Amino acid sequence: MSRGFSLGATGFGLIAICYGFARFAFGLFLPQIEADLVLPDAVGGLIAGGSFLGYCLAIVLAAQLTERVGARAVAVCAALVAALGMLGIALAPSVAWLAGAVLVAGMSTGLASPPMAAAVAAVIEPCRWDTTNTLINAGTSAGVILCGPVALLLGAEWRLAYAVFACSALALALFACFCVPETASSRSPVAKAGPLSSVTLKRLVVASLLMGAASTALWSFGSQIVAQLLGWESAGAGLLWVVIGAAGIVGAGAGSLIARLGVDWANRLCLGALVAAIVLVGMGSTPAWTLLGGALFGAAYISLSGIYLVWGVAAFPERPATGLTIAFLSIAIGQTLGAPVFGLLMSQLGMDHALWLFALLALAAGTMRSSVAEAARPSPVSRAEKSPR
Repeated sequence: MSRGFSLGATGFGLIAICYGFARFAFGLFLPQIEADLVLPDAVGGLIAGGSFLGYCLAIVLAAQLTERVGARAVAVCAALVAALGMLGIALAPSVAWLAGAVLVAGMSTGLASPPMAAAVAAVIEPCRWDTTNTLINAGTSAGVILCGPVALLLGAEWRLAYAVFACSALALALFACFCVPETASSRSPVAKAGPLSSVTLKRLVVASLLMGAASTALWSFGSQIVAQLLGWESAGAGLLWVVIGAAGIVGAGAGSLIARLGVDWANRLCLGALVAAIVLVGMGSTPAWTLLGGALFGAAYISLSGIYLVWGVAAFPERPATGLTIAFLSIAIGQTLGAPVFGLLMSQLGMDHALWLFALLALAAGTMRSSVAEAARPSPVSRAEKSPR
């Protein structure tokens, strides 16, 4: 097995567990959790936002830690933190405990992505960075896909589901120990982003923040929406999650989409799909339209996160972990703010108004231009000089 393949597979699995299980599964099980712990919609939204807040806190630290202690240590830490947070959710006896455990679980996602970007830069040839990074990023879909069958099998047993998730995170920590390279080393000073990158990054922050906020309409409240509109219980919501995750595998091709259309048009196309997804699920007229909306949402969200990953790395080709951090931190800030706001709007204005307002946020993100031409990559020689042996 080649080193690149084992790294890609491990990164895919780490992202699947941290994003699919530790972060996005909460929206799937939220109706059952609210029923057991007697949570109103607004409180559920605040707790869901805590997952994204944990991400924000961790991803800033992760970029620095990756450069100091190396990708392997941070990747293993991400898996262990995911296990701790999900075990805490499984054992949560109160709202306060649950909120703290959700925040810890959310931190694992912030720790997972930067070390994988740095590991890819150290092991993979520059011409394959975009393809490999977007493939690893699509691991979110695999995690979401697996959440669905768990919900179908266990029904309302969300505590048992999170215990299973925690065990899988512990197993992944072992794989990371062997497959993720130790990238920490003394390096020559890295190049800073130029004037173009500063403009690019400002627009990236706005676009990814708006997209992240819009996505919480379904990530955090998708189960509640289909429960209210179609009367679906945990089994139906689990099916929706399977469809979202399966369609999200399309996001693995975000690198190829960017190569064909460029960052700007790829971004607009996927944002249009995200808007259509929110509207279709929000209409909830028939199961078929709802599942079609779920499929569009999965494909659009994973593709967009891959697009913003490439956008950020292109602005910081010498510091891929930092470029990724800026992109994903902005998405998470939007999600941190979006989840409680959507819950409040839904309780005050109704579901329809909340959904349309959040669809407009996704449209607004499409007005941002990347200013990124074909990203300037370090040559293989320069990469070899900068990467640890």
